[in-house]
Amino acid sequence: MSKPDAPLTDAELTDAELAAHLAEVAGRILLEVRASGMLSLKALGKAGDATANEFLVHALKEQRPEDGLLSEEEKDNLARLEQSRVWIVDPVDGTREYGEERIDWAVHVGLAIDGVAVIGAVALPGAGAVLRTDRPGVVPPAPAVLRMVVSRTRPAHEATTVAARIGAELVPMGSAGAKAMAIVRGEADIYLHSGGQYEWDSCAPVAVALAHGLHCSRIDGTPLVYNQADTYLPDLLICRREHAAMVLGEVAKIDA
Repeated sequence: MSKPDAPLTDAELTDAELAAHLAEVAGRILLEVRASGMLSLKALGKAGDATANEFLVHALKEQRPEDGLLSEEEKDNLARLEQSRVWIVDPVDGTREYGEERIDWAVHVGLAIDGVAVIGAVALPGAGAVLRTDRPGVVPPAPAVLRMVVSRTRPAHEATTVAARIGAELVPMGSAGAKAMAIVRGEADIYLHSGGQYEWDSCAPVAVALAHGLHCSRIDGTPLVYNQADTYLPDLLICRREHAAMVLGEVAKIDA
């Protein structure tokens, strides 16, 4: 009879490897919860959030006990503000999509160092993919007609206005992580969001997008800063670098 595998330790995994491993395992857990058939819709979303959060929080406290932690599903401990390294996680980004058994939801595991999203992984369990900072690929070239991902339920005014001005096609999609990774995977070209988010919605996706050479900023062009006392981070732009000036310029005209 074979012995069970020994627990992984922080000495065995880099930060990027840990982020990817945790996101992938949390995604598998969520798929199993959904496949149980015991829950549906809001109840499924609530159970998935709680289950994945328990795993991620306990695993990070075990593997990186000296680091800070911020999770959407965990009471905020402001002691993190005194720490340079803070893990920022969203156990189920797109709870509604997860509960509706769609594929456009994600698991975010990001690490901000001195306020900058530098390491992370985004799992897309429904698509069987994990995008990570330590294995960047080449973003496919943009088509002649640009594609802008927007909320499938409430597209932001700024996004629809800019899309109309630059002749971009709107692509409705669920979670923030799914939208951001659509840019990384070459399924869309611009993710312009102004409808309100929190740090856990964008930290891991931004880290992954930056590692793939994409532009990431607030919609006024200023940097995205993480591990703040107020975790509200209302807007975001992720796109190819060659499109950033054009998009930011069009956004600026809206309020001019």
